[in-house]
Amino acid sequence: TRPGTNAVSFAGGDSDRDRKIEKLLSQMTLEEKAGQMTQYAGDMDKTGPFVRKEYEEGIKAGRVGSLLNAYGAAYTRKLQEMAVNNSRLKIPLLFGYDVIHGHRTIFPVPLAEACSWDLGVVEKSARIAATEASAQGLHWTFAPMCDIARDPRWGRIVEGAGEDTYLGSLIARARVRGFQGNNLKDNNTILACVKHYAAYGAALAGRDYHSVDMSDRMLREVYLPPYRAAIEEGAGSVMTSFNDLNGIPATANRFLMTDILRTEWKFRGFVVSDWTAIMELLAHGVAGDPVQASQLALEAGVDMDMQAGFYLKSLADVIKNRGKD
Repeated sequence: TRPGTNAVSFAGGDSDRDRKIEKLLSQMTLEEKAGQMTQYAGDMDKTGPFVRKEYEEGIKAGRVGSLLNAYGAAYTRKLQEMAVNNSRLKIPLLFGYDVIHGHRTIFPVPLAEACSWDLGVVEKSARIAATEASAQGLHWTFAPMCDIARDPRWGRIVEGAGEDTYLGSLIARARVRGFQGNNLKDNNTILACVKHYAAYGAALAGRDYHSVDMSDRMLREVYLPPYRAAIEEGAGSVMTSFNDLNGIPATANRFLMTDILRTEWKFRGFVVSDWTAIMELLAHGVAGDPVQASQLALEAGVDMDMQAGFYLKSLADVIKNRGKD
């Protein structure tokens, strides 16, 4: 597949679609817009097909745009009907899940796949996973993990392609092609998500969530190329990382999310936080409350809040604060 041919078009090129989107946006309240920027988790992995009652109420009211950890054709249909039959604007839900090394058919972990150097097999395993996942109502996977990892003490090294930048870049492209196919409109494809942006695999002492301290040259020559390769291949979404980079948390890092990702690389997809990463800006010490954390993430370029619920609770206050500036 030629690089980029499997990308979803997020800007321009479809005037009818663009008009529909603009019309829909003009009808939305601020709360409904914040809802589309909010993702919550179902409890399926723990308890079976179950969503908390407050989330059900949010779905019906248009306050939830996406769910993760909810799959199965019957279950996702039930939730979709809940959204389109009850919410004012009838916007369907986006279902995401960690389809990391297969869905129903289990393949070797990504690090083991990388050891093969067989890009065709890597792409094929992702293609099979996408076919199975989409059949169970999923639209989106939180993969590929493009983090270069050179410290074996870091536990998440298993989810990526290892230590080599060149190999990591090739595998990132192959997995995006596998997940997204030739056209995301096909019903056997799922949206890829480039993670964890950026340099998550370089956490000091191999301690997960820890700080990353490196030169711009090291960042650009070693750690950024696999993310960029996946984006050039057409990946439609990016996930922020938990770490800070040279003192600034990735989820509040405009240099990463806007200056590099959107301005330099011309990325036209959307950015989702990792699990409660916007909330964790409080723990990083850069935000004093949910409103400040939401404002930092939003202004950095984070489009969707995974699980924290800060956007839904705080964006009205963020808008008010900006009006005072």
